[in-house]
Amino acid sequence: MEITELLSFYLNENTQILEVTFRTTSDNDEESREAKINYEEIEEFGYDFIDNERDYSSILDEDFDENEEYEDFENTFVDEQEIISFLNEYFSLYPSKLPNSEPF
Repeated sequence: MEITELLSFYLNENTQILEVTFRTTSDNDEESREAKINYEEIEEFGYDFIDNERDYSSILDEDFDENEEYEDFENTFVDEQEIISFLNEYFSLYPSKLPNSEPF
């Protein structure tokens, strides 16, 4: 079992939970899995998904206005590949926590 595709994720700072939807090698295009993992568990694996130091000006389209809606994006970047790596390690160590696949 390997995580092959990250469909969505949400880092909820209030509840300190990563909410993630993904597919594994055994899932087809009409299936997905959803998991909620506490930040504490993520940190125990040595991961910190939010990089507040990176320069994101090249990512933003020059046509966007500099307003509050984009300020958070400019200051925060999440590396999706890092999330996939974490999930692969996490579910390899805790296979019983791997959620069942459900229709997408």
